[in-house]
Amino acid sequence: MTTPARKRKKTAPKTFKAAYDILKTNAAELQQQDEPDIDNLMTTVEESIAAYRVCETRINAVQQALDAAFAEEDNTENSDI
Repeated sequence: MTTPARKRKKTAPKTFKAAYDILKTNAAELQQQDEPDIDNLMTTVEESIAAYRVCETRINAVQQALDAAFAEEDNTENSDI
């Protein structure tokens, strides 16, 4: 059984939540398919890659901000000694 072709947005998502929702939706659709929908596979993969990159960028930014905040806190604690 194949799913009907669907139109997808051409632009990459702007927020982590939007990108994450795309990844969840695409993963669920791929898991529910009895037969691979080859006609739409490249569209799904391209959309998922773009969404993954948005998520990865946001996660890296948060990690860097946390690292900087903890480094600053450590420097403050060490200067109090």
